[in-house]
Order: sequence, then C-alpha cells, then structure tokens
Amino acid sequence: MAASVYNIPVKTIQGTDSTLNEYQGKVLLIVNVASKCGLTPQYEGLEQLYKDKKDQGLEILGFPANNFLAQEPGTDEEIQQFCSVNYQVDFPLFSKISVAGEDKHSLYQTLTAAIPERIGEGPWWKDLVDYGLTPNPKPEVLWNFEKFLVNKQGEVVARFAPDIKADDARIVDAINAELAK
Repeated sequence: MAASVYNIPVKTIQGTDSTLNEYQGKVLLIVNVASKCGLTPQYEGLEQLYKDKKDQGLEILGFPANNFLAQEPGTDEEIQQFCSVNYQVDFPLFSKISVAGEDKHSLYQTLTAAIPERIGEGPWWKDLVDYGLTPNPKPEVLWNFEKFLVNKQGEVVARFAPDIKADDARIVDAINAELAK
C-alpha cells in the first residue's frame, strides 16, 4: 500500500499545528503556490475548480513555497491577504514550507517519492532553460504550481507539471475519476 499523506505534520496559514487527517475520504489537489510568479494567475483557476468540485468532495490545499527565485517572500499573513484580496481564494492555505532541496518538508518528500514523473512536462522545462535557469532534476518539484492529486485513501495518484492549468482536461478528468470512486 502506498504511503498516506494524512499523518504528516503541517501548519495552517494561521500558524496552528495540524495534519491532513481532516481531509480523509476527500480527493486532494496539493499545490505549491507563490505570489510573485508568472504562474500566480493560476490561483483564479484553482479557486474556480474548488468552487465547482468542493461539494463533490474535492479539496485544494495550497502550500506557499519560496524555493524558486524567491517568488514567495511574504509572511503567512501577507500571503493570506494577497490570496484573499487578489484572487478571493477560499480553498485552504497552509504555512509556507520548502518543497525542494535539503530542507524539503516531509509532505513534499512523500509526494515526490510517490510519483517522480510529472504529467505534461515539456514547454515549462524548456522555458526555464531558455531563461538561463537550471530546472530541478526528477523527482524534485520543477517550479511553483506543481500539482499532486491524492485519492480518498490519502495516496498520491497523479502529478501535473506547473504550467498545466486547473481547467486542463488531464487534471479535471483525473479528479472526476477519483471523485467517482
């Protein structure tokens, strides 16, 4: 049986110690987010997906991370305010964590180990190289807004490249398939 994400310690964006236990039985889309990234407008699509699927059992969980060109420099309070004011984010946000490197949070250690390959990898990798950046090798998170799909048992079942938007058929179809189980 695959490792479950439920018992991994996390903090809410308000600073409360927690785990993902409260999401047992739900389908989760876990996303590392950032406020000052070219992909930041994806918050809008993520919020729309959340509104469309929340009542069917989907939870989108946002984990701010400052791993990529310092694109999430704010405090948890600043991040929460940015998301609320600019994108009316209603899905749960958590305290800023590291999603890559030596200080990678245990949640992201579990996620990347479970599914080392991204669906849809291609254009974004080339864009990073064209900008003179060295993308993280697999299984590391490539950039902000990488998405991990977790089934109702807490097992990671899919992983999507950062530039795959929330309304992409590959994500929507995978979510619908998990919600139907």
